[in-house]
Amino acid sequence: MVWAAAVLLYVIAITGRTSFGVAGVEAIQRFHVDASRTAVFTAVQVGVYALAQIPTGILIDRFGPRRLLLFGALCMGFGQIVLGFSSSYGVALIARVLIGAGDATAFLSVMRLLPLWFPLRKTPIFSQLSASIGQLGQFISAVPFLALLHTAGWTWSFLSLGAVGILVAMAAAILVDDAPDSADNRGKRPLLQHTSSQAHSTTSHPTKKLRVKVGLRSQMKKVTSQAVCWQAFFTHYTGILPQLIFTMLWGMPLMTMGMGLSSAQAGLILTINTIGSIIFGPVMGFVSARLGQHRDIAGIIAASGMTVAWLFFFYPTTPRGFFGVFLISIVTAACTPVSNFGFDYVREELSPTIVATGTGLGNMGGFLAGMITTQLFGFLLDAAATHTTYTWHDFRFAWLSVTGMWFIGMMGLIIARRRRRASAPCAVRYIERSEG
Repeated sequence: MVWAAAVLLYVIAITGRTSFGVAGVEAIQRFHVDASRTAVFTAVQVGVYALAQIPTGILIDRFGPRRLLLFGALCMGFGQIVLGFSSSYGVALIARVLIGAGDATAFLSVMRLLPLWFPLRKTPIFSQLSASIGQLGQFISAVPFLALLHTAGWTWSFLSLGAVGILVAMAAAILVDDAPDSADNRGKRPLLQHTSSQAHSTTSHPTKKLRVKVGLRSQMKKVTSQAVCWQAFFTHYTGILPQLIFTMLWGMPLMTMGMGLSSAQAGLILTINTIGSIIFGPVMGFVSARLGQHRDIAGIIAASGMTVAWLFFFYPTTPRGFFGVFLISIVTAACTPVSNFGFDYVREELSPTIVATGTGLGNMGGFLAGMITTQLFGFLLDAAATHTTYTWHDFRFAWLSVTGMWFIGMMGLIIARRRRRASAPCAVRYIERSEG
């Protein structure tokens, strides 16, 4: 019940994250902007989300996931309401900042709950299952939200999304507990017990603030110095980048403007992508659990295969058509779950006191790359086009930004993997023997 409530909140977070993607064409018309400035909406939200990962992880490790889930859901709900009322480009950007900050708490909180409520050997499967169920949020964006957008208009659509988010937050506040033994102590203590020195630093001692600051700095240094966290960073980066670009902003304009599909057909493709993610996520969780220390090889192969498939999709000078985008959406849905493989390494190799912070660093990878790539995509679209009605040729040219950024991420992954193997060979061999 705790897990289901937390995942439901994650579904709403994904809905808020992807809702603007299906409204990209309407946003161009509502705010009277071109592709470059439309991309700023997603870049700002994704950038805030990415940069908030480590601070959010620290807060989760210190105060527990329940409080952060509640705060994040309320922040997202308020942001959606502001976006619904806004017709100003600047105010809408502020709303996207709120949505990104709230969204940052959902995934990390769910990942932090898993090792506390389930056996460690089962957490890779539940990790992928959580991520897969979360993709129902993309379905909500692509079908009911898109239908509401076309019938009720911009304001009522985003107001409804904000109201639902706040209601789900209230339900999660009642049902979620930080750990099995925390139900009777809710609000009385943090998730993890402090050491004696840490406990002393939270008293009324005159140097309390300085010690807390030093503790946070030490925690940051401890996490950023771990090669396993950077491997998770680049695993997430290379595994999720094409999916982010396709679902968060440019997929709907690509299909409707560039390929000539109807909004209903484009919504169906996004729905198919969601269903594929839900199906393949648990499968990849089983693969991760079975492969153990060799899961990174499977991740590199899957991410590379997905990138090659997208290059093949954009190869012809004329659009592939409905069947072509159907196939690429399935391939993307099947391969994207490998982006979570790095989190399994973090959970296995880091101390429980910093696992949420380490996961936060890993989770920054794809979204930081997505922020940069989304904006580059918009710049290239505007460079290729002479107006705001973009063609297949324009989208082919803009996709070069995705390919280039992915290649940089793959180089980073290979380097980080070598560093991790070189820095902790004994630990890796020990884990492999334990799995054997």
